[in-house]
Amino acid sequence: MNVALLVSYDGTALCGWQIQANGRTVQGELEAALRSLFGADARVTGSGRTDAGVHAAGQVCNFSLDDGVKILPERVADALNTVLPPDIRVLKSAAVPGSFDACRSAKRKTYRYFVYISPHEHPLLERYAVRIRQLPDMAKVRACAALLEGEHDFAAFSAAGASVQTSVRTLYSLCAEKEERYGIPCLRFDVCGNGFLYNMVRILAGVLLEHGTGKLPLSAVEEALQTGKRDLLGKTMPAKGLTLLSVDYGFPLFAERQ
Repeated sequence: MNVALLVSYDGTALCGWQIQANGRTVQGELEAALRSLFGADARVTGSGRTDAGVHAAGQVCNFSLDDGVKILPERVADALNTVLPPDIRVLKSAAVPGSFDACRSAKRKTYRYFVYISPHEHPLLERYAVRIRQLPDMAKVRACAALLEGEHDFAAFSAAGASVQTSVRTLYSLCAEKEERYGIPCLRFDVCGNGFLYNMVRILAGVLLEHGTGKLPLSAVEEALQTGKRDLLGKTMPAKGLTLLSVDYGFPLFAERQ
């Protein structure tokens, strides 16, 4: 039986998604929980690898469960949550076709990068957002976002040493919105694409902020898209501001109510 999971996690104390010899990871904790419950050495496949410190509201993964295990697929979530650590929770579970692969079957992913503007750290924001001191010009931020939407070679928006067959990706939308939390101005950048390079969303967020504060001209962003030169752009933003919001497969994986 092929089972899909909808997983949320606080990445603060985790070393990312992918299992490691040393350090807690989401994949490692899920596989340990499956062994504990079902005695199964199941390999859990995620929709993608989130880095150390990155959070998820809607990560999707799948694994094969022996048909001899007597549990309804919809109840796997509840069972796993009895043994998982508190910073990882399975929100939903469901049986999916045998051909379903959480990584290869994904059509688009949506991430959010969150920042707040304050001269001082705020204890209710600091864990999931990055503090900046200057509110950027939102007109400039949105102009830069519009430039980055669509299909481009995003080689300049990837960490050095990343190995991929192609760095061409499509951004279906890149939205920048201002809001307030606890009376503090905040910005959220929501980006939806068909795939992302290593550190791409964190670099995108840095580019939007640096252009919005006048530190990075739009011409440099255009040149980076054309040449693939990483050194034309700003810094990679910290991991803690990034959350994987959702993964779309073109069809519903989970029932609304279980």
